[in-house]
Amino acid sequence: MNQAEISQLVSKLRIRINPRHKNLKNPEGPQGRLKKLRKTLTALFKYERLELNYTLADETRGYAERLISEAIRHGDTHKATMEMADYWIEEKQLIHKLFKVLAPRFSDYKTSYTMLYRAPKAYPDIVYPRSIIELRGLFT
Repeated sequence: MNQAEISQLVSKLRIRINPRHKNLKNPEGPQGRLKKLRKTLTALFKYERLELNYTLADETRGYAERLISEAIRHGDTHKATMEMADYWIEEKQLIHKLFKVLAPRFSDYKTSYTMLYRAPKAYPDIVYPRSIIELRGLFT
């Protein structure tokens, strides 16, 4: 297989993803990190806008972009995509929303599917930088 054929196997994301994951501190260790990401990703698909700590929002964004791009590329008949959606989305009615609502909404987008904003600091209350992550096309 040459390089051109390999690049067709995985869809290219429209945002920069750090090859090393963020350190999301959790007393449960790596399993707790994944549990927190699954919960946040489910909430993002449910509410379409969240206010989070910046590190958690940035990490969640990569997983949301990958999940939406695979849903657009393969659809709900692809077994691997359905298994991935079933793992990452905790509320199963949101899997239907991913394939029937979000994938058609984003199918013509040339940019990323999510927006990540830095929220203003409420000095001296908030120590960690806050951010707002939302799915595009919410108010259009």
